[in-house]
Amino acid sequence: MKETLSVPAQAEAIAPAKPYSRLRWGFVTLLLLAAIVNYLDRANLSVANTTIAREFGFSSTEMGMLLSAFLWPYALANLPAGWLVDKLGAKKMFAGALGLWSMFTALTAFVNSYSFFYGMRMLMGISESPFFTSGIKITHRWFAQRERGLPTSIINTGSQIANAIAPPILTALMLTIGWRGMFIVIGVAGLPLLLAWIKFYRDPAAREEAMIHGQAGAVVARDETQPKANWGSLFKSRTTWFMILGNFSIMFTIWVYLTWLPSYLEKSLGFSLKQTGWIAAIPFFAGILGVLCGGAISDRFIRRGMNTVTARKIPIVCGAALAACFVAPIPFVQSTPVAILLLTLGYFASQMPSGVIWTLATDIAPKQQVASLGAIQNFGGFLGAAIAPIATGVILDKTGAFTNVFLLGAGLLMLGALSYGLFVKEPVKIA
Repeated sequence: MKETLSVPAQAEAIAPAKPYSRLRWGFVTLLLLAAIVNYLDRANLSVANTTIAREFGFSSTEMGMLLSAFLWPYALANLPAGWLVDKLGAKKMFAGALGLWSMFTALTAFVNSYSFFYGMRMLMGISESPFFTSGIKITHRWFAQRERGLPTSIINTGSQIANAIAPPILTALMLTIGWRGMFIVIGVAGLPLLLAWIKFYRDPAAREEAMIHGQAGAVVARDETQPKANWGSLFKSRTTWFMILGNFSIMFTIWVYLTWLPSYLEKSLGFSLKQTGWIAAIPFFAGILGVLCGGAISDRFIRRGMNTVTARKIPIVCGAALAACFVAPIPFVQSTPVAILLLTLGYFASQMPSGVIWTLATDIAPKQQVASLGAIQNFGGFLGAAIAPIATGVILDKTGAFTNVFLLGAGLLMLGALSYGLFVKEPVKIA
């Protein structure tokens, strides 16, 4: 049986709803802070890359494997994580994730072997998998379609803020209390956020949710006759597969930055560890602007009446293509300042799609499978992310240079632009 809001109720829904407005932005702020901690936990190994390799005697290939130890389990765990967020709710899943990843990060400080190190990174990857899927579930419920891009992008800027502040802050911690002390500090940092989340977060009440989505000009309806989406049916859509391929291709180069940039600055450009801590932050600060620009641009196009899928695709496709153009020349540039400029512009452009990719999943997924489709797309992205540090390590051991790493990354960025631009055209339909 189908219920729709009455005309007076629709009018009420279109009216400003200030009581929940401040509350929902408070939740976005909390998720932003959690994203910063989340990515500091991921970045700590990259910052300590050369120090740990020297202490344990790891080769570049071994470090590449260790840097990807988080990523493989994270990618695979995204598949059940999205389904669980849809089934159990964002509050429970995110609380469990935050508590577990904080614990595993702190425990990494006590490793004494390669296998122990590898195991802790794997467990951290599994425990972090519900974070961004929980985030899009929350923005989907608390924000209307035309305003959803910005809050989703703000949450995603947490990763860029963390990446920007990680090199100087984590390097300072490492130089002060050692890399083991750095892991403990970053692990403990998640606990206050966990307590705040448990105390303050709640899902919107039915009336609030009706008012939120009524503001987008849509009639909020409950259709009991509509078939519920089956998780496996999402894979029957061609759109899903090209979202997986596109995100795989874009995330590869992003994670070359995240895992090997400090090492590139030290080994190829000749900076010291202390200098690297500050210079590595430059591209990541640009990445913050890239994420926000992508979300704001897509929302603006939607408010002007553009088709939602097209509006989301513009910053994804243009950002990936521009990033490829900036990344490809880097190994052939002789000037260090120009190389840093290209690195910065490349990362800015590569981050334009980041928040919009997640928002696109909320726009084209069946309502009950928002987190599931977002997680499946993220699974593809983190397959690329997992391969990136390993491929980089192997290329370095074989050639001793980053040339082929940048060329491979540029090629994959173009593939990502083509995948989203040509083949992601319509919402995912279920049988």
